Amino acid sequence: MSHDTTARNRRMTHFDDQDALWLFGYGSLIWKADFPFLERRRAHVHGWVRRFWQGSHDHRGTPEAPGRVATLVREPGAICHGMAYRIAPEVLGPLDVREKNGYLRELTRLHFDDGGQPAGADGLLYLATEENAAFLGDAPLDAIAAQIAVAHGPSGPNRDYLVHLARALRELGVDDPHVFALAARLPHPAAADCPHDPE
Repeated sequence: MSHDTTARNRRMTHFDDQDALWLFGYGSLIWKADFPFLERRRAHVHGWVRRFWQGSHDHRGTPEAPGRVATLVREPGAICHGMAYRIAPEVLGPLDVREKNGYLRELTRLHFDDGGQPAGADGLLYLATEENAAFLGDAPLDAIAAQIAVAHGPSGPNRDYLVHLARALRELGVDDPHVFALAARLPHPAAADCPHDPE
């Protein structure tokens, strides 16, 4: 699969006839929602864990020195917490560009954490699987953290993405051992705002 998944995502028409749809964010979409949304709710999905296994060649790294950003990996019985946004279908256009480095729209079932109604909904998330050209896969935590510590791309240092995500998860009261272990291995944790980011 090509790095650029924009065209493939725009062929997905599941929600084109609806006024709004739910989008689940589990990475930078938790803390950087730079798109219009109608509603925002804490949510989770079943059967997935967050992992820094996706390469970033266009936001937090370069083709020569890619960074690492979050994707989801199947794990039976697991729960991944994040943020859900109710958006108009036309918002997917700019998001497809933001997520173009290997991410594909995936149908999912969201479960809301706030006790409100509805308790769940069908929606989308952007997923980078091992079939995409930018996938880096598993590695020792020290090696992943070392790569994140030095990678830098048009959206800024890779370390800022990790630090922002760890901070956002702590503020939500979410325990994510993988993210927190990586953040703890960064030599000098620092964060700075960035213009755009993939999941």
